[in-house]
Amino acid sequence: MPSTVFVTGGTGFIGSHLAEALRARGYAVRCLVRGARKWLDGLDVEVVRGDLTDPAALREGVRGVDFVYHVAGVTRTPDPAVYQRANVEATVDLLEAVEAEAPAVRKVLVTSSLAAVGPCPGGVADEATPLNPISGYGRSKAAMEAAVAPFFARLPVVVVRPPAVYGPREADIYTFFKTVRYGLCPMVGSGREKALSLVHVRDLVRGMIEAAEAPNTAAETYFIGSEADYSWREVKAATTAALGRGALAVPVPGALVGAVGAAVEGVSNLFGAYPPLNREKAREILETCKRCAVDKARRDFGYRQQVSLEEGVRETIAWYRAQGWL
Repeated sequence: MPSTVFVTGGTGFIGSHLAEALRARGYAVRCLVRGARKWLDGLDVEVVRGDLTDPAALREGVRGVDFVYHVAGVTRTPDPAVYQRANVEATVDLLEAVEAEAPAVRKVLVTSSLAAVGPCPGGVADEATPLNPISGYGRSKAAMEAAVAPFFARLPVVVVRPPAVYGPREADIYTFFKTVRYGLCPMVGSGREKALSLVHVRDLVRGMIEAAEAPNTAAETYFIGSEADYSWREVKAATTAALGRGALAVPVPGALVGAVGAAVEGVSNLFGAYPPLNREKAREILETCKRCAVDKARRDFGYRQQVSLEEGVRETIAWYRAQGWL
């Protein structure tokens, strides 16, 4: 009989890829679904109707499972109370449900973020780097990790922190690819310095599964990202090669990043929206650590990056084109 896993956030970008990868490995997959199945359409998964605010749905979802993957959460909101409820309190509710309904669970994987770190000395974070987040999202993930820590003595919990994630179905970094499609490639600074870790979603979900399956990862935290760090010029080269067209590099001064973030947020507020580029995101771009080391994940469960930047961008843009996004 196959092991059963419960996935929150399965209808989203990362969660749907995770559900597919788990099914490909032979797991029986159960997903918490609030509304439409979205990217889960056509995938053989058991659906539990409800959301993270529904204690009965959480108990039903985790009942008797072997693994839990907690991917759901709010990534963008101007309201700190929404972050607190969705990212902190809901995570505690889920872990308490696991305690009650799946006492023999083999591993619970909780998804955090590099944004929990904030600024860091040297520009490359590892698991020993102190958390000093500067955005609402980052603060909520740091608070979530603090709320999870007491469960380390009660449940086999592992925390993973991805950096920026790209791939098919991703809708925020997509705006960068769309801008390059129109012949302009914005980049902060010269674009030559190693500026960011980027992880393709296939590498991320494989690393998440490896972290959950490994016997020695309980009560640990891991960055799962790219082994290589990239400059914006390398990202531009991979993108223009995949698009089959050139683009003009447009250096964006730091002061302008903040001004653009504020302007975009102001305009979006008129339409009741909170955009991917906002004042907090602009500050993150300028001030926070955007690179992370994966040495601990490589040592503890053999994680290795398998998708190169060129392959990943090519696959992602091909998917955007097939879906009519580009």
